[in-house]
Amino acid sequence: MKKFVLCLMATVLSLAFIPLQLSATPKVESSSLVDPSPVSPADAAKANELLLRLNEIKTSDKSELSTPAKKELRKEVRSINSELKAISGGIYISAAVLLVIVILLIVLL
Repeated sequence: MKKFVLCLMATVLSLAFIPLQLSATPKVESSSLVDPSPVSPADAAKANELLLRLNEIKTSDKSELSTPAKKELRKEVRSINSELKAISGGIYISAAVLLVIVILLIVLL
């Protein structure tokens, strides 16, 4: 029981100092960062077109639309979002997976 309490206290203390270390890191300008996966001009134009369509859908008045029309708009928004994710690439980690990883690291270390 003492070992468990000691480990728990050490974990809480280590987590308490993480924000201090994060705030002490120097700020890096975004212009000096290098994008690991450059996007082609065609993909950038397609992404801008999709973003414009998303903004158009968001600003439109949906109160006058019928239920099937609203359903079609929802499907279109989902497809546009999936296309944007495919264009941008990268790995997306959900909050639940991140929480599980942190808990596993705490338990194993």
